[in-house]
Amino acid sequence: MARIRPGEAANPAPPTVQRIRVRFAKRGRLRFLSHRDVARSFERAVRRAGVPVAHSHGFSPHPRLSWIGAAPTGAASEAEYLEIGLTRIVDPAQLVAELDAALPDGLDVLEAVVAEGAPLAERIDAGRWSVELPGVDPDTLRPALAALLAAESVVVERVTPSGRREIDVRAALVEADVTEPASPAPGRSGVTSPMMADSGAVCAILTAVVRQTTPAVRPDDVLGALDVVAGLKPPVPAKATRMVQGRLDNRGRLADPLGSDRVTTQV
Repeated sequence: MARIRPGEAANPAPPTVQRIRVRFAKRGRLRFLSHRDVARSFERAVRRAGVPVAHSHGFSPHPRLSWIGAAPTGAASEAEYLEIGLTRIVDPAQLVAELDAALPDGLDVLEAVVAEGAPLAERIDAGRWSVELPGVDPDTLRPALAALLAAESVVVERVTPSGRREIDVRAALVEADVTEPASPAPGRSGVTSPMMADSGAVCAILTAVVRQTTPAVRPDDVLGALDVVAGLKPPVPAKATRMVQGRLDNRGRLADPLGSDRVTTQV
């Protein structure tokens, strides 16, 4: 076996010459994938698409894929991010097309840019969630949410791998509001079809901007806080979708993580 000289890496890999930041969505049934399942899917897609991904050094090299703020299992997202290290320069638009074609439907690559300026981890400190609550009347949710926002602290308990943790949901909640789903359009006869009537059943939509904390406050934690302050318990499981991630500016808006270092906000 060849000796490794001092200062040299075992099994050296080609250097990283470019980093690409990618935004992708987790949709439909694939919202039930764990973060590790998503990571494995991307690792397979990178190989399948022939992306010149850089690898770590050593006897068990791994592709240089860096993740941040992964959505919890069961939650959909329109704003998941990763950074890919590459061994040669590539066109971000071409990477989007090739990587998206190699991924299963429901993991959809939306955009990519060359990594510049501040690290990706410094560009994200909050996210905007949309939580559908079937069976909950908006007029019931509004006073419960008002009670949560009026409180100085609302603590919920979560079971983690290291034991039970108490989490202050109110400290992480920047703002929240209640909306209603759009009314179903009538059919050709002017009468709403049964399917449309079902889709127009009672359903409140909670939108919330939540700071990223340790541990992270999840949509189910916010629902747990509503139970604490108002006894509100959705009759069926909620459907949460993360719509945006970014850094909060002084107006409470979220800056685009893929934008330039000059703050550009997302509406």
